[in-house]
Amino acid sequence: MRELRSSSFWRAVLAEFLGSLLYALLGLGASLRWAPGPPSVVGAALAFGLAQATLVQALGHVSGGHVNPAITLAFLLASQLSLPRALAYLLAQVLGMLAGAGVLYGVTPAPIRGTLGLSALHPGVGPGQGTVVELLLTAQFVLCVFASFDDRYDGRPGTAAVPVGFSLALGHLFGVR
Repeated sequence: MRELRSSSFWRAVLAEFLGSLLYALLGLGASLRWAPGPPSVVGAALAFGLAQATLVQALGHVSGGHVNPAITLAFLLASQLSLPRALAYLLAQVLGMLAGAGVLYGVTPAPIRGTLGLSALHPGVGPGQGTVVELLLTAQFVLCVFASFDDRYDGRPGTAAVPVGFSLALGHLFGVR
C-alpha cells in the first residue's frame, strides 16, 4: 500500500490514462473514412502501430508505456507489476480509451463518424475463429513486448518502441484483412 502514496505511482497512472486517450484518438481517427471509397486497412494499421511506438517512446520511462490492457495483464501474470499498479493501470487505460473515443466523437462530423472505427468480423468468420485469431495476435504482441523490454537481450535496436509498434501494426494487418 506504500506504493499508492508515491507521486511516481500516480504520475505513471496518469501517463497510462493520457497514453490510452491518445492511442484511441489517433488509431480510431485514422480508421474513419475521411474520403470516399473503402477504408484504408494499411493506413489504420500504420496509425495504430505508429501511435503505439510513439507512446512507448514518450511514456515508457514514466509508466512502462503499456497503453494496452493485454500488456498490463501479461506483466502482472509474469510478476513484473504489482497488483495495485496493474489495477490502477487497467482503470486508467479503460477510462483513457473511453475519453479518447469521446473526444474523437465530439470533433468528428456526423457523416464521417460512422461506427467510429468499430471493426466487425468478416461474414465468413465465426466468433470462435475470431477469438482464436485475436488470442494468437495478442500472444504475438505480448511476446514481442517482453522480448523488446528484456534487459538480457543486448542485440535489440536502440529502443523497444520500434519493434513494439511494428508488432502491433503487423497484428492489425493480419487481423483486419
